[in-house]
Amino acid sequence: MKRNLLYLLTGIIFGITLIKADAISWFRMQEMFHFQGFQMYGIFLTAIPTGALCVWLIKKFNIKTIDGEEVLIPKKKFSYGTVFGSMIFGIGWAFTGTCPGPIYVQIGSGLSIAILTLLSALAGTWVYSYLRPKLPY
Repeated sequence: MKRNLLYLLTGIIFGITLIKADAISWFRMQEMFHFQGFQMYGIFLTAIPTGALCVWLIKKFNIKTIDGEEVLIPKKKFSYGTVFGSMIFGIGWAFTGTCPGPIYVQIGSGLSIAILTLLSALAGTWVYSYLRPKLPY
């Protein structure tokens, strides 16, 4: 129960941060994709080094999970499927103005059209899981 409350609190803080940073705004996403604004790029230019620093700290100090398990970060080999998947992801992001994390924040903030985005993302995930055994990689 304590762990679930911690996860809930983390999600609430994440959601509030996205709202305050205006990172759930369709307008901000369109502005970014048209290279007309720096706000979203500024968020990414902060998030990427922060994530890299966290991964480095996890490896350096052998930080464990809440349950005391070792954090394993496997090496991944290059795949063209990742390139094509990223392109599809980017197209969906440009059309909907959101990516998976902010969908829930949009719904929670009252943007009900984001429910359609969530259902579309779930449908896309299902289609991928169905097609994955048939894909060439």
